[in-house]
Amino acid sequence: MENMGSQTNISFQTKQVETFTNITIKGILGLLMDNIDGGEDKREVISLGIGDPTAHSCFHTTDAAKEAVVESLLLDKFNGYSPSSGLPIARKAIANYLSRDLPYDLSPEDVYVTSGCTQAIEIAVSILAKPNSNILLPRPGFPTYLLCAAFRNVEVRYYDLLPQNNWQVDLKAIENLADQNTIGIVVINPGNPCGNVYSYDHLEKIAETAKKVKTLIIADEVYGHLAFGENPFISMGLFSSITPILTLGSLSKRWLIPGWRLGWFVINDPNCIFKSPKIVERIKKYCDIGGGPATFIQVKLNLTLLKDISDDIDFCFKLAKEESVLLLP
Repeated sequence: MENMGSQTNISFQTKQVETFTNITIKGILGLLMDNIDGGEDKREVISLGIGDPTAHSCFHTTDAAKEAVVESLLLDKFNGYSPSSGLPIARKAIANYLSRDLPYDLSPEDVYVTSGCTQAIEIAVSILAKPNSNILLPRPGFPTYLLCAAFRNVEVRYYDLLPQNNWQVDLKAIENLADQNTIGIVVINPGNPCGNVYSYDHLEKIAETAKKVKTLIIADEVYGHLAFGENPFISMGLFSSITPILTLGSLSKRWLIPGWRLGWFVINDPNCIFKSPKIVERIKKYCDIGGGPATFIQVKLNLTLLKDISDDIDFCFKLAKEESVLLLP
């Protein structure tokens, strides 16, 4: 048996697997941190890319949220698998919470509980993907959409956000980029990484443009209600009577618990233009593949218990400014 490797005639062949050169946001941060030499600038470096508020001591979630999770664990009834679409109680809680921003009530069946917003993005791109399809992404934007599209062989076409106009969407560019193979337009509001918050009028124009080019909108609202300027947060779902809206979100940012990995994929489609038994079945199959967040996290989900931490975030940014902390976009 000794030196078998040098004597055997058996050869192993590996299939050539395509690797994507697109670098993730974590990869970019890693490269940046590896190349910081310190020097004379001793200010602390805070990444605004990863979006983990728990890394800083001024951000902490409410005791009510922690106590609810502890209670669900101590009941010893929620250590098994949950339904792949999420526990009914969690789906209902999310539907009730999001319905507060809408002129109609979402059904729990419109909600799919996901492992953070990342899984929600993957589901959205996957169920829409088809041969020769393309998706319109904002530039600047969030890199995960590009990666998910690449793995599904969906062509990415970028529309620009206009810095001279408060990072509003270039609507004319969308009209020029879209064609019969466009599967959706990604709209991130509040914006990541620019921090823009779109007005009612602008969101309505985006929806009208999507209708004009005959596609739907993927509304990334991970930072929903985190608005500190003149524009209040307005859910894109408010315009779902114009065109179907797939709303993505999570507990990560507003409730300061990214490690709990609870997000959602929600169909806002009161006219049932997009929603069909075939589509619903496809979404359920993708949920079966990826699973979801821990069962005990879903059991006591009550979004009205989790405090609005806008004041905490506003305080933290004031503190950073006073201490001349270096903020990295």
